[in-house]
Amino acid sequence: MLAVNYSTIRDNLKSYCDRVTDNNETVIVTRKDEKNVVIISLEEWNALQKAARNADYLGKIERSLSDLKTGRVVKKSMEDLEAMENE
Repeated sequence: MLAVNYSTIRDNLKSYCDRVTDNNETVIVTRKDEKNVVIISLEEWNALQKAARNADYLGKIERSLSDLKTGRVVKKSMEDLEAMENE
């Protein structure tokens, strides 16, 4: 992980973008008033988004299992569901 000030990034943007994509590095761009930003590759961004979606999905599964174990469920037969569809 690199921490580089804004002026240096501005003057060498291509070089730092290449380091991010070619070497899988993360660059923290330091700015005034601690309004810092992070540069990561699209591949890394997509992996982070996928991990977040997976964590959310696993949380829903855990909540569903907990509901099932504590009896907080609604049981419907196929006939009940078909009747609801026709309503």
